[in-house]
Amino acid sequence: MAIKIKKDDLVEVIAGDDRGQRGKVLKVDPKKRQVVVQGINKAYRHVRPSQRNPQGGRLQIEQPLDISNVMLVDPKTNRPTRVRVQIDSDGSKKLVAVNGGNVINTIRHAK
Repeated sequence: MAIKIKKDDLVEVIAGDDRGQRGKVLKVDPKKRQVVVQGINKAYRHVRPSQRNPQGGRLQIEQPLDISNVMLVDPKTNRPTRVRVQIDSDGSKKLVAVNGGNVINTIRHAK
């Protein structure tokens, strides 16, 4: 099954401790079916002092979420929505909201 969520998409968490929070997708791992969302699912990482981080200490970093725990946000209704792929007559593919039919983004332009 194809992953319809891409980097820089706005998503809302629908399950887990951060339920109801929104953020921008920073990274997508299609093989593991996971996404990293900005400001969501943070954890502490203890690091030693190094040249990159001379002070060391505890850093908060975002951990991956399962892709089934997030939903795309429809920009027109500002609500989370399920999406489907629609192929136009000219061959372009678009992500469309299931309920409202609003175009969320274009996957592939016509050739």
